[in-house]
Amino acid sequence: MSADANDLDDVVKEFLVESFENLDQLDRDLVALEKDPRSRETLASVFRTIHTIKGTCGFLGFGKLESVAHVGESLLSLLRDGRLVLDPEITTALLGMVDAVRVMLASIEAHRHEGDGDYTALIETLTRLQRVDDAAPAGPAAEAPEPAVAAGPESGAPGAPTPAPAVQADGAEGKSRTVADSTIRVDVGLLDKLMNLVGELVLARNQILQSTAAQSDATLLAASQRLNLITTELQESVMKTRMQPIGNVLSKFPRVVRDLATTCGKRVRIEIEGRETELDKTIIEAIKDPLTHVVRNSVDHGIEASAARVAAGKPAEGRLSLRAFHEGGQVNIEIADDGAGIDAERVKRKAVQRGLVTAEQAARMGDREAVNLIFTPGFSTAEKVSNISGRGVGMDVVKTNVEKIGGTVDVQSRVGEGTTIRIKIPLTLAIIPALVVTSDGDRYAIPQVSLLELVRLETEDASRGIEMIHGAPVYRLRGNLLPLVYLRDELRGAEAGRQDGPVNIVVLQADDRHFGLVVDGVSDTAEIVVKPLGKQLKGISAFAGATIMGDGRVALILDVLGLAQRAHVVSEVRDRSLADGAPAAEGGREARQTLLLLLGAGGERRMAIPLSTVARLEEFPRTAVELAGGGEVVQYRGHILPLVRLSEAIGIEPSPAPADELLRVVVYQERHRRVGLVVDRILDIVEDRVALEARSARPGVVGAAVIQQRVTDILDVPGVIRRIDPTFGGEAAA
Repeated sequence: MSADANDLDDVVKEFLVESFENLDQLDRDLVALEKDPRSRETLASVFRTIHTIKGTCGFLGFGKLESVAHVGESLLSLLRDGRLVLDPEITTALLGMVDAVRVMLASIEAHRHEGDGDYTALIETLTRLQRVDDAAPAGPAAEAPEPAVAAGPESGAPGAPTPAPAVQADGAEGKSRTVADSTIRVDVGLLDKLMNLVGELVLARNQILQSTAAQSDATLLAASQRLNLITTELQESVMKTRMQPIGNVLSKFPRVVRDLATTCGKRVRIEIEGRETELDKTIIEAIKDPLTHVVRNSVDHGIEASAARVAAGKPAEGRLSLRAFHEGGQVNIEIADDGAGIDAERVKRKAVQRGLVTAEQAARMGDREAVNLIFTPGFSTAEKVSNISGRGVGMDVVKTNVEKIGGTVDVQSRVGEGTTIRIKIPLTLAIIPALVVTSDGDRYAIPQVSLLELVRLETEDASRGIEMIHGAPVYRLRGNLLPLVYLRDELRGAEAGRQDGPVNIVVLQADDRHFGLVVDGVSDTAEIVVKPLGKQLKGISAFAGATIMGDGRVALILDVLGLAQRAHVVSEVRDRSLADGAPAAEGGREARQTLLLLLGAGGERRMAIPLSTVARLEEFPRTAVELAGGGEVVQYRGHILPLVRLSEAIGIEPSPAPADELLRVVVYQERHRRVGLVVDRILDIVEDRVALEARSARPGVVGAAVIQQRVTDILDVPGVIRRIDPTFGGEAAA
């Protein structure tokens, strides 16, 4: 008796697994049918799926489930035969049937019965929709036989001795058995256990390799190398069993988009690319919620209503694109819409209203920084709270959850054109390649996915190459200033002082910004097994986990993004570029201040201005220049930015236009007004002691000084601007 009960439980379990898989396919097929209602292939697939569910549940005695599936099958039969054409009402009713079936299956899984739900109204709706002028009364008698199903009693017929195997109508039973025999369902817990065991094996392998490296026994060395090869192959094979196509997640979004668009009164078309891109199962589970938030946000906030789109010259139907692909050892997911885009100025106003930033901070922000405020906890642009949005949660959850698995989120948007959100995540979290570095005698692992390059400076190069700007160390790497973070300082929480000798710089990328991590030494690369941190260390943002090295000692895994945030790399560089500098040099008095060097118009002439007078550095295509009010202007952050050409303002001959057709513009702001000073080329940022050695009679030039062993004119930017516009600096808005 118990054996029979166990057999029945196995049959029910198999039925549930197959049915849930079939329902996921039904969601996709029904949404696809809405675009192509006469697709006979898709209709046949939907019909066969419902037919299989109905037949098996009838044998197992789930009458309520059978009745719902039966009336849905009857409606699908009319659609398949061409006697009805799919419309939104029928699609909604069929999706309601799918939801009802899913609820009953969940109840069967939890309680072994179909639950207490009343589906009378749904059955009546499905029955009403079957009425056609030339159709016979819907019911079992009107059912069209499945042409390719093997002859014999229907699996759902009363008294059928055994359930029919789940064969699709276009394949023979033998072929189905072959497909079934080639796959096996394995419990996820077992896979996780196998992965943990492989991780321990990798650690043991690493220890053996390290121990035998110094041995001279050829047999032992050969055995250790053989162990290394076998462990590597086993590791790759087990990891492949955990890999799943991201399509398992993405395929649910057509239904989500359809339902949400209907709720919002919008028309949205979704396009999915890269369903076959594979990810570790744990990563897939971790990104479900973030992706759902992003998709809902795109439909609710991004894509406009049809009337607004038509008025803006766009198609009435909005487009949402989901794309997944492998790149650089990571998985990239792009969610793009062709909606209204993100208005940076509106974002800043909302952030100020909600107290997330001050008005002064908002005024200094660029468009990119402002747009990224959408990831701030508590931020929302919704005018009212609804069941979809307005509570200030969502996008901050996206960023937090993605960063927890070692990923990054980036958003790019153009007003009126749309928004693209890019998510980069690792393939797996279990075993990763890493660079092992040392600091103060301790070893640390840096995930290679964040590693760009290694730079070693010998003693003389280090003393000459590392500069200080506002007290912060930087290194000039191929002409670009690279902020430096000393690992020893960050871990000790205070400056330990610079040591003489060679300097090892690990160039890393965090949140699309580069910085150099200065370490004592670089050991080697290794495959490490990621172990979670204990509760005592979880609050330290510099660490992402721990691993056991080949000698059995524990090494901490550095969290590159957390380390960059801890060191204030991003904010420090940004704030320093906008910080108020020392007062302008006057007379022969010396003052140490930061200068922005410019190659002024007129060949080799060099000019400099105090960095404190610079609000932003921008580049505009020359085609963006327009004429208004008798002068040149460009559209800038929703306003009109007047342009002043430096060569014309100070009366010197202009240099030839550069080949890249870009205007280099220094944005100067005073009170509420801004103006762009067009220069030839930006050379460098230096901190030097300025001593004016010659006064200048040229308007707009304070005098000359020797900077970097070159004679350089010191500009009076406010004076230059007021020579062109004497009213500049008043209270008029930009």
